[in-house]
Amino acid sequence: MIPYDKRSGKIWYNGDLVDWANVKLHVLSHGLHYASCVFEGERVYDGSIFKLEEHTSRFFYSAQRMGFEIPFSEDQINIASKKIISTQKIENGYVRPVAWRGSEMMAISAQHTKIHVAIAAWEWGSYFDPKLKIEGIKLNISNWSR
Repeated sequence: MIPYDKRSGKIWYNGDLVDWANVKLHVLSHGLHYASCVFEGERVYDGSIFKLEEHTSRFFYSAQRMGFEIPFSEDQINIASKKIISTQKIENGYVRPVAWRGSEMMAISAQHTKIHVAIAAWEWGSYFDPKLKIEGIKLNISNWSR
């Protein structure tokens, strides 16, 4: 398996398609030190992102709960997500939008940091053995509720 930092292709980064190897995050980014970041994990089936609009809405809600505003609209993020799966030629895979506070400040409340956004996508097959799709998968549902 190729490590994620050694892959090829493009990543949508702050509005631009950037070579995978050239996307950089500074070691003193607030998002790394204080976990001021949000992300979604989205599956791609037959070239389409499953429940894209719902994922994007939750992405924006999470950012709002973390106290920052994503500098793109939900429509722009949806378009960018579709663009990156097309650019990467993903048929069945994974999309990871992520937003985080930059390295302009190092303090618990760093309200004057740039908000960065990246969207990566890669081919990733089924979590399960393909024959289980035909035979069925046994699941357990927890009775625990929040």
